[in-house]
Amino acid sequence: MTRNLPYDTEDLQRKDRAHVLHPWASLETRRADDPLIVAEADNIYINDTDGERFIDGIGGMWCVNIGYGRDEMAEAVAEQIRRMPYYSPFGPLGSPPAAELAAKLAALAPGDLDTVFFSTSGSSANDSAIRFVQLYFNLTGRPEKKHVITRDQAYHGSTYLAASLCGKPEDRGNFDFITDWVHHLEAPNPYRRPKGQSVEAFCDAKLAELEDKILEIGPDQVAAFIAEPILASGGVIVPPPGYHARCLEICRKHDVIYISDEVVTGFGRLGHFFASEPVFDIVPDIITSAKGLTSGYLPLGATIVSKRLMERISDDNAQGAVFSNGFTYSGHPVSCAAALKNIEIMEREDICGHVREAGPYMQEKLRALAALPIVGDVRGSHLMGCIECVADKETREPFPAEAKVGYRIDAHCQARGLILRPLGSLCVFSPPLTIDETQIDRMVAIMRESIEATLADLRAEGIWNG
Repeated sequence: MTRNLPYDTEDLQRKDRAHVLHPWASLETRRADDPLIVAEADNIYINDTDGERFIDGIGGMWCVNIGYGRDEMAEAVAEQIRRMPYYSPFGPLGSPPAAELAAKLAALAPGDLDTVFFSTSGSSANDSAIRFVQLYFNLTGRPEKKHVITRDQAYHGSTYLAASLCGKPEDRGNFDFITDWVHHLEAPNPYRRPKGQSVEAFCDAKLAELEDKILEIGPDQVAAFIAEPILASGGVIVPPPGYHARCLEICRKHDVIYISDEVVTGFGRLGHFFASEPVFDIVPDIITSAKGLTSGYLPLGATIVSKRLMERISDDNAQGAVFSNGFTYSGHPVSCAAALKNIEIMEREDICGHVREAGPYMQEKLRALAALPIVGDVRGSHLMGCIECVADKETREPFPAEAKVGYRIDAHCQARGLILRPLGSLCVFSPPLTIDETQIDRMVAIMRESIEATLADLRAEGIWNG
């Protein structure tokens, strides 16, 4: 369905090419590519400036959980702007929305995680988590505990510190990163385990790698382990069963703080407000969140810290210290009002319950694509999914990067009315959580047609002859 919209697409594309530097833009082609200018959105759909309609298969950026066009959200935001759009959050200054939201997050979070630091994004939430860990060990008399362990294919943000925690090779070629106290382990990707190795043995090996790294550095030197419950931007990598619970045991054994990066998996993506405890059976020391916290309607991040840690450095234990970390827009009252309304909608409509029903349906439909000749792996959980294409299904040999298989599939999907996220030879899905079974069927049907069209392209160009 096409709508007539009052935009001059060519003029907007010209201005975009001339003046906008997009995140992850190709510097080689940014002035040549015609950007898709998205102008309107409702429920799970977006419209470009020409009025073409698409299923938003990636939910904005893993974040538009309640769907687009919620009048309640607009009204809550407008009401807060009229009442008070902003005031400084520094020192003992607060706002009603920030106080109410912090209390609500403390009630939703697992275990004793009840202290909330507000920031503006997942990047700043993770950056702040590491800074808190450094302060914690400085104040508890162990300033030598500075090293942080993370994983290959992880994504934790774009600040200098958060980007150093990331482990996606394609993101690490042309920037500088912290390398002396940030350490990367292999990604716990069962699809890429050695041939003949069981999933259980693979899990044991990944856990041994974590403990060996702690022992190699020295437990008295290691401060934290940070992990996404599912490695999202790394290709929706779902670790083996029991992986996270056993990682937490290792961290507890060596007094290493466990940070669960729930920027993507939180707020319903896996059928719960926080997935750490109900899905992965862990109560971490710190949880970070953003994205679905406001369903992308406004920027907001939150770092939620356990009472156990806070009590060690508060009151008489504070030694006069100040948590000198913060942002002009920490706890922004309008963003907090949006988050409160977002949570209210999710609870009232039982969106988490809907995800627990619709998620397995989407996974079942996606798994049917595994029969296609270049689909090597279909993985995911609930409303997160990934299709990995390979040149040889038997050997799992990947396509060369220059084949741009994911981007070819994405182009065919767009021509048929679907936006997905291509990552090399991966196709990633994270639709709004309001998606229904009929919409899932349409999304997967477009995906099938697009993979088949890509197969024809690869054969015609002599890139694949299977």
